Amino acid sequence: MKAAHEDLIGPADDDWTRIGLALDADGHAVLARLLNAAQCEALAALYARSEGFRSRVVMARHGFGRGEYQYFAYPLPPLLDALRHALYARLVPIANRWCAQLGMAVRYPEALDAFLDRCHAAGQHRPTPLILEYGAGDYNCLHQDLYGEHVFPLQVAILLSEPGEDFTGGEFVMTDRSTTTQRADVIALRKGDAVVFAVDQRPAMGQRGIRRSAMRHGVSRVHSGRRHTVGLIFHDAR
Repeated sequence: MKAAHEDLIGPADDDWTRIGLALDADGHAVLARLLNAAQCEALAALYARSEGFRSRVVMARHGFGRGEYQYFAYPLPPLLDALRHALYARLVPIANRWCAQLGMAVRYPEALDAFLDRCHAAGQHRPTPLILEYGAGDYNCLHQDLYGEHVFPLQVAILLSEPGEDFTGGEFVMTDRSTTTQRADVIALRKGDAVVFAVDQRPAMGQRGIRRSAMRHGVSRVHSGRRHTVGLIFHDAR
């Protein structure tokens, strides 16, 4: 019997070849039209509900920027649970290849549930998928989402709002820094698009072979309107 998430619509097989190449080259890749408009609107509407979340964070109180976000509680909304399982299965070969290239001993199991069992055995029990809300003047400082000993090296952000209609500004930004170079990328997304990106470090080709490159991500200042995003992090938190 197939699990429900195996029928989830997502990038075709040939697109995953492109996605893998983009992740190797840049540390990020766009998954165009991962969700449709109705799915985006239904997820964005969850933010105003009082149930289904384990905690709410006001970013300014912690020096994270401006805006706020909420972590979902288990069980996750069915669509997000399906996406988390399906995307993990596609990304785990890339994650294991990166670990081998960086000389790391860790390897990730094929199925998300097995990896979450590993997290939970180490005391990382709290779910990390979240939904973020930004208004005019809000932004997210460059950061890494590291929540404990066990960290899956890739994560996904899905834009639920339409640039130019629901909000202006608020671009997704990534920085890539090694001992010799640094770069900043602005990743253009439309409503329903997702970006998959490196959580912490990735292998990058240097003049003397593979080097470690440190990645950080954030969101530039929103000029007007309201912006919602879902973040899918595959490791759980302490």
